[in-house]
Amino acid sequence: MKNYGFVKCAIATINGQISNPKHNVKKIKELIDEAVSQKVKILVLPELSLTGYSCQDLFSMSDLLESSLEAVEDICYYTASYLNADPLILVGCPINVNDALYNCAVAIQSGKVLGVVPKQYLPNSGEFYEKRQFTPYTDFSLTEIDIFGDGKKVPFGNIIFSSSLGYKLGVEICQDLWATIPPSSYLALAGANIIANLSASNELVAKGNYRKELIKGQSSRTIADYLYVSANSSSESTSDLVFSGSGYVFENGKEIASLDSLSLKEEMKVVDVDIDYISNQRLVNTTFSDSKRELNRTFVTVTFKQDTGKPIQDISRVVNSHPFIPNIMDETGGKVCKEIISMQAIGLARRLKTIHSSKVTIGVSGGLDSTLALLVCYEAFSKLGLDHTGIIGITMPGFGTTDRTFNNSVELSKKLGITLLEIPIRDACTQHFKDIEQDPNNHDITYENSQARERTKILMDMANKNNGIVVGTGDLSEAALGWCTYNGDHMSMYNVNCSIPKTLVKYLIEWYARFNCSDDGLKKILLDIIDTPISPELLPSDGKKVVQKTETTVGPYEVIDFCIYHFVRNHFSKEKIFFLLNQAFKDVYTEEDLNKYYNGFVKRFFNNQFKRDAIPNGPKVGSVGLSPRGDWRMPSDADSEIWLLN
Repeated sequence: MKNYGFVKCAIATINGQISNPKHNVKKIKELIDEAVSQKVKILVLPELSLTGYSCQDLFSMSDLLESSLEAVEDICYYTASYLNADPLILVGCPINVNDALYNCAVAIQSGKVLGVVPKQYLPNSGEFYEKRQFTPYTDFSLTEIDIFGDGKKVPFGNIIFSSSLGYKLGVEICQDLWATIPPSSYLALAGANIIANLSASNELVAKGNYRKELIKGQSSRTIADYLYVSANSSSESTSDLVFSGSGYVFENGKEIASLDSLSLKEEMKVVDVDIDYISNQRLVNTTFSDSKRELNRTFVTVTFKQDTGKPIQDISRVVNSHPFIPNIMDETGGKVCKEIISMQAIGLARRLKTIHSSKVTIGVSGGLDSTLALLVCYEAFSKLGLDHTGIIGITMPGFGTTDRTFNNSVELSKKLGITLLEIPIRDACTQHFKDIEQDPNNHDITYENSQARERTKILMDMANKNNGIVVGTGDLSEAALGWCTYNGDHMSMYNVNCSIPKTLVKYLIEWYARFNCSDDGLKKILLDIIDTPISPELLPSDGKKVVQKTETTVGPYEVIDFCIYHFVRNHFSKEKIFFLLNQAFKDVYTEEDLNKYYNGFVKRFFNNQFKRDAIPNGPKVGSVGLSPRGDWRMPSDADSEIWLLN
């Protein structure tokens, strides 16, 4: 609980010397010192890091084998002298077992060899000829070895290293990853949530990208943290090959750290992996559990203790403050935006084809949500080859409508060539207030919701009149908060924005304006809409200034969306979400404010499930959705108490 599931890990390359374990162990001890100073709990070094991978036939020389074992002993003695520093260290070493030489990873912690993992798949084609020197590990009955010849046996073979910190580590070596079924697949099914790969992979044109995709894919398939590090050319022979020195840390398919490839320098990268996240993802992924029926291997579990240290204050990884959107608006981000809008448009286009309709009605307010929905309608009609005049945009000025939003809604509609109707709601609402005996000077929830329901009535009736459907505009963030009027803007016949959070809505419009818009006038309108304060515009205004700002009431949407992501997508505890909030926004908001925003989110989220139970159809386009027919189902009367911060 102190560390919220984070485990500090390091991958490192060394400036070693080929066939010189005495030199290499000195370099490794320097890396251990650095790792200890940074409170690292797992240190992963390259394949055969004590000798170098490219020793070739020197591996058959007894002097080299004895020297490498002496180096292992040296590391044991060295780590035994540390106080309150107990990293698990994985080094590569050739080991003679019953006159067969194995390419091994040796796990050392606090002065002891915890276990030895041999390589199972040996490359033996092209530039590789490992079977000339080594034996693949295929005899799974061999589970113990006397590594130092002192009569003391240590686990050997298929091992899971289980730490008191909560992580379970599995090890594979280089080519193992390239096998049809890598050992890490079995390790993950047996409980390993962190996989370490000690490698010495040579570099070829395009091989680096392929290797990276393998690591990414295996991390995704195993739902694990995958620590990969490869020897660099400063430690290996370049007589015939160049070694990459690449290193990656992937977490369930997402890259969170890397080393420079094709580098001669010694490098260490420290990063906190999140085993709590891994556990939660496995818990909700039933396919992972079902795959355990394929587990046909047994594993030795080695348990060991590691000091938890002081409660975590900071982590060695970037906490994305805007998890729903690409980090930068570059080519990659543009592809994501284009794909999202296309999915929204395809969803709407398919619905229109099903009901044989060429008309939609949509409320055009000049705000973010209605703007994105209108752009999606435009794209859907383009895909269907329909006349854009079949999009009936209706602007419905009320008591709080400002000139800025009204003018933007009008000009946006003109630029897109849709049919625009202006139907003011002030008189209708005033009459309605008389009918229900509502004091128009009492600007309470009835005053506000009456306007929202009046607008929805107009949209619905105009859709009926034109044989069309109402396209909803409400976004994911509003659904999470219940920031919508039940049977008002809460309702439509198809909602294209239902799985788009507010921060992403803004990002998509900006992308559309900057990169998908050839009309400078349209671009200017879209950028002004982005800069307009978010407001339902339901309280009286003089038409010049927005008097009702949504984020003043519910909190900043960037914080709300952050909470949604880690609450709904990652199922994190309240303490962990608050810790991450402070990591992501420590330079923006105070702890007191973040506490208030988080608790406000939780209360609104629990109190408004009844609205989400009755939401209309709409396409899921990302990893988070709140449809009761899809991702999120909860009782409307669930209590929020245990999720609230003190």
